[in-house]
Amino acid sequence: MSEKEKMINGEFYRPLEDEELTKDRVRVKDLCFKYNSLSSSMEKERTELIKQIFGKTGKQICVESNFFCDYGYNIEVGENFYINHNCVILDCAKVTFGDNVLIGPNCSFYTPIHPMDAKTRNTFIERAEPITVGNNVWFGGNVIVLPGVTIGDNAVIGAGSVVVKDIPANMLAVGNPCKPIKEIEQ
Repeated sequence: MSEKEKMINGEFYRPLEDEELTKDRVRVKDLCFKYNSLSSSMEKERTELIKQIFGKTGKQICVESNFFCDYGYNIEVGENFYINHNCVILDCAKVTFGDNVLIGPNCSFYTPIHPMDAKTRNTFIERAEPITVGNNVWFGGNVIVLPGVTIGDNAVIGAGSVVVKDIPANMLAVGNPCKPIKEIEQ
Protein backbone atom coordinates (compact mmCIF):
# COMPACT_ATOMS: atom_id res chain seq x y z
CA MET A 1 0.00 0.00 0.00
CA SER A 2 1.34 3.44 -0.91
CA GLU A 3 1.84 6.20 1.66
CA LYS A 4 -0.96 8.14 -0.07
CA GLU A 5 -3.33 5.18 0.29
CA LYS A 6 -2.38 4.89 3.96
CA MET A 7 -3.06 8.61 4.43
CA ILE A 8 -6.47 8.39 2.74
CA ASN A 9 -7.37 5.30 4.85
CA GLY A 10 -6.48 7.01 8.15
CA GLU A 11 -3.46 4.79 8.80
CA PHE A 12 -0.01 5.91 9.88
CA TYR A 13 2.01 7.16 6.91
CA ARG A 14 5.22 9.05 6.20
CA PRO A 15 4.44 12.19 4.19
CA LEU A 16 8.00 13.51 3.89
CA GLU A 17 9.48 10.28 2.51
CA ASP A 18 6.88 9.76 -0.21
CA GLU A 19 7.50 11.15 -3.69
CA GLU A 20 3.81 11.14 -4.69
CA LEU A 21 2.65 13.03 -1.58
CA THR A 22 5.52 15.49 -1.90
CA LYS A 23 4.55 16.13 -5.53
CA ASP A 24 0.90 16.61 -4.49
CA ARG A 25 1.86 19.12 -1.77
CA VAL A 26 4.16 21.10 -4.06
CA ARG A 27 1.44 21.22 -6.74
CA VAL A 28 -1.20 22.65 -4.41
CA LYS A 29 1.22 25.03 -2.69
CA ASP A 30 2.09 26.45 -6.13
CA LEU A 31 -1.65 26.77 -6.92
CA CYS A 32 -2.29 28.49 -3.56
CA PHE A 33 0.60 30.89 -4.22
CA LYS A 34 -0.86 31.71 -7.62
CA TYR A 35 -4.36 32.09 -6.14
CA ASN A 36 -3.15 34.37 -3.34
CA SER A 37 -1.27 36.49 -5.90
CA LEU A 38 -4.34 37.22 -8.03
CA SER A 39 -6.11 40.54 -7.63
CA SER A 40 -9.54 40.40 -6.02
CA SER A 41 -10.96 41.94 -9.20
CA MET A 42 -9.90 38.80 -11.13
CA GLU A 43 -12.97 36.96 -9.85
CA LYS A 44 -13.36 34.54 -12.76
CA GLU A 45 -9.70 33.47 -12.67
CA ARG A 46 -9.79 33.09 -8.88
CA THR A 47 -12.91 30.91 -9.04
CA GLU A 48 -11.39 28.70 -11.74
CA LEU A 49 -8.20 28.30 -9.73
CA ILE A 50 -9.90 27.47 -6.41
CA LYS A 51 -11.94 24.83 -8.26
CA GLN A 52 -8.62 23.29 -9.36
CA ILE A 53 -7.41 23.31 -5.75
CA PHE A 54 -10.51 21.81 -4.09
CA GLY A 55 -11.60 18.22 -4.72
CA LYS A 56 -15.27 19.19 -5.06
CA THR A 57 -17.11 22.51 -5.07
CA GLY A 58 -20.55 23.96 -5.51
CA LYS A 59 -21.15 26.66 -8.11
CA GLN A 60 -21.26 29.62 -5.72
CA ILE A 61 -18.08 29.82 -3.63
CA CYS A 62 -15.82 32.62 -2.44
CA VAL A 63 -12.41 32.17 -0.83
CA GLU A 64 -10.59 35.32 0.24
CA SER A 65 -6.81 35.51 0.16
CA ASN A 66 -4.69 34.29 1.79
CA PHE A 67 -5.66 30.65 1.67
CA PHE A 68 -3.41 27.63 2.30
CA CYS A 69 -3.89 23.85 2.30
CA ASP A 70 -1.81 20.65 2.19
CA TYR A 71 -3.34 18.72 -0.71
CA GLY A 72 -6.59 20.39 -1.80
CA TYR A 73 -8.12 17.26 -3.28
CA ASN A 74 -9.39 16.22 0.17
CA ILE A 75 -11.47 19.42 0.52
CA GLU A 76 -15.13 19.27 -0.51
CA VAL A 77 -17.44 22.29 -0.25
CA GLY A 78 -21.12 22.79 -0.97
CA GLU A 79 -23.12 25.70 -2.39
CA ASN A 80 -22.89 29.26 -1.05
CA PHE A 81 -19.54 28.62 0.61
CA TYR A 82 -17.48 31.52 1.97
CA ILE A 83 -14.01 31.68 3.57
CA ASN A 84 -12.70 34.98 4.91
CA HIS A 85 -8.99 35.93 4.95
CA ASN A 86 -6.12 33.74 6.20
CA CYS A 87 -7.65 30.28 6.29
CA VAL A 88 -5.51 27.14 6.66
CA ILE A 89 -6.91 23.68 5.92
CA LEU A 90 -4.52 20.79 6.57
CA ASP A 91 -6.41 18.23 4.52
CA CYS A 92 -4.48 15.01 5.01
CA ALA A 93 -7.94 13.48 5.53
CA LYS A 94 -11.25 14.62 4.04
CA VAL A 95 -12.52 18.02 5.10
CA THR A 96 -16.15 18.29 4.04
CA PHE A 97 -18.29 21.42 4.28
CA GLY A 98 -22.03 21.45 3.56
CA ASP A 99 -24.07 24.20 1.91
CA ASN A 100 -24.25 27.78 3.22
CA VAL A 101 -21.09 27.59 5.35
CA LEU A 102 -19.48 30.85 6.44
CA ILE A 103 -15.92 30.84 7.79
CA GLY A 104 -14.57 33.93 9.54
CA PRO A 105 -11.02 35.26 9.23
CA ASN A 106 -7.98 33.38 10.54
CA CYS A 107 -9.73 30.02 10.89
CA SER A 108 -7.88 26.70 10.72
CA PHE A 109 -8.96 23.12 10.13
CA TYR A 110 -6.39 20.45 11.06
CA THR A 111 -6.75 16.74 10.20
CA PRO A 112 -3.21 15.41 10.98
CA ILE A 113 -2.47 13.63 14.24
CA HIS A 114 1.11 13.22 15.45
CA PRO A 115 2.27 10.60 17.97
CA MET A 116 2.45 11.76 21.58
CA ASP A 117 5.80 10.17 22.42
CA ALA A 118 8.80 12.11 21.15
CA LYS A 119 10.77 9.15 19.81
CA THR A 120 7.96 8.07 17.47
CA ARG A 121 6.99 11.65 16.61
CA ASN A 122 10.60 12.38 15.56
CA THR A 123 10.28 9.73 12.84
CA PHE A 124 7.80 12.10 11.09
CA ILE A 125 5.07 9.48 11.01
CA GLU A 126 1.49 10.73 11.27
CA ARG A 127 -2.10 9.81 10.57
CA ALA A 128 -5.20 11.90 9.93
CA GLU A 129 -8.89 11.94 10.79
CA PRO A 130 -11.60 13.72 8.76
CA ILE A 131 -13.49 16.86 9.65
CA THR A 132 -17.16 17.09 8.67
CA VAL A 133 -19.19 20.30 8.76
CA GLY A 134 -22.94 20.30 8.09
CA ASN A 135 -25.14 22.84 6.32
CA ASN A 136 -25.73 26.43 7.47
CA VAL A 137 -22.74 26.53 9.82
CA TRP A 138 -21.05 29.79 10.79
CA PHE A 139 -17.53 29.99 12.22
CA GLY A 140 -16.48 33.22 13.95
CA GLY A 141 -12.93 34.49 13.51
CA ASN A 142 -9.88 32.63 14.83
CA VAL A 143 -11.62 29.26 15.22
CA ILE A 144 -9.52 26.08 15.19
CA VAL A 145 -11.13 22.73 14.38
CA LEU A 146 -9.12 19.61 15.29
CA PRO A 147 -9.04 16.12 13.70
CA GLY A 148 -12.05 13.83 13.78
CA VAL A 149 -14.61 16.54 14.60
CA THR A 150 -18.14 16.66 13.17
CA ILE A 151 -20.17 19.86 13.42
CA GLY A 152 -23.92 19.55 12.92
CA ASP A 153 -26.27 21.59 10.73
CA ASN A 154 -27.11 25.15 11.76
CA ALA A 155 -24.36 25.33 14.40
CA VAL A 156 -22.57 28.57 15.24
CA ILE A 157 -18.99 28.36 16.52
CA GLY A 158 -17.99 31.48 18.47
CA ALA A 159 -14.85 33.45 17.70
CA GLY A 160 -11.63 32.12 19.20
CA SER A 161 -13.01 28.66 19.88
CA VAL A 162 -10.92 25.49 19.71
CA VAL A 163 -13.19 22.65 18.62
CA VAL A 164 -11.88 19.33 19.97
CA LYS A 165 -15.14 17.33 20.10
CA ASP A 166 -18.27 16.99 17.98
CA ILE A 167 -20.80 19.83 18.14
CA PRO A 168 -24.47 18.85 17.71
CA ALA A 169 -26.81 20.50 15.22
CA ASN A 170 -28.57 23.75 16.14
CA MET A 171 -26.11 24.73 18.85
CA LEU A 172 -24.15 27.85 19.69
CA ALA A 173 -20.77 26.59 20.88
CA VAL A 174 -17.86 28.63 22.24
CA GLY A 175 -14.64 28.39 24.19
CA ASN A 176 -11.38 26.52 24.54
CA PRO A 177 -12.23 23.74 24.55
CA CYS A 178 -15.37 24.58 22.57
CA LYS A 179 -18.62 23.51 24.27
CA PRO A 180 -22.28 23.86 23.29
CA ILE A 181 -23.87 26.57 25.44
CA LYS A 182 -27.24 27.31 23.87
CA GLU A 183 -29.65 25.71 21.45
CA ILE A 184 -30.47 27.85 18.43
CA GLU A 185 -34.13 27.85 17.46
CA GLN A 186 -34.64 27.43 13.73
